[in-house]
Amino acid sequence: MNKKKLATVWLGGCSGCHMSLLDIDERILELIKLADIVKSPIVDGKKMPEVDIALVEGAITSDEHFREILHIRKQAKTLIALGDCAVMTNVTGMRNYFPLKEVVAASYVNAISNDAAGQLPDHPCLLRLNDKVVPLQEVVMVDFVIPGCPPDADTIFYVLFEFLNDRLPDLSKTKKLKYG
Repeated sequence: MNKKKLATVWLGGCSGCHMSLLDIDERILELIKLADIVKSPIVDGKKMPEVDIALVEGAITSDEHFREILHIRKQAKTLIALGDCAVMTNVTGMRNYFPLKEVVAASYVNAISNDAAGQLPDHPCLLRLNDKVVPLQEVVMVDFVIPGCPPDADTIFYVLFEFLNDRLPDLSKTKKLKYG
């Protein structure tokens, strides 16, 4: 059997979705039988090769994220939006309620810091923030969504296992969140 290629990517978010991915614990061994993880922040893959599945956490917050999601979409047969930031910007999108200049001023110019007061970071290798944070589907076609902030490990495992076995996951079969 030919193993599939899996990539996980972290754009504008907190890494909570990747922490939930790690929470699948020893079940990662079941996934490894079916796929090679060829890119991930947890395995330090630098380039985005062609993959069967790209699991993308986070929203598009910058010029770099915009270019990266376009490249990911070209390289992935299936693109899965992982978590609420990827799907609807969630916490990362909170800055959309304010002009970008005000957000930058609050974060750097007016912030209490050990750094030189009032200086904005300015280096060519730094991200250039977009005026607005947008979810993945506003820029590329998303094939499947795993909701949650963060999604639970069981749901992530179920979705990956189904896709890796050439089946379309049915999230109505996963446990429902209980409140209260």
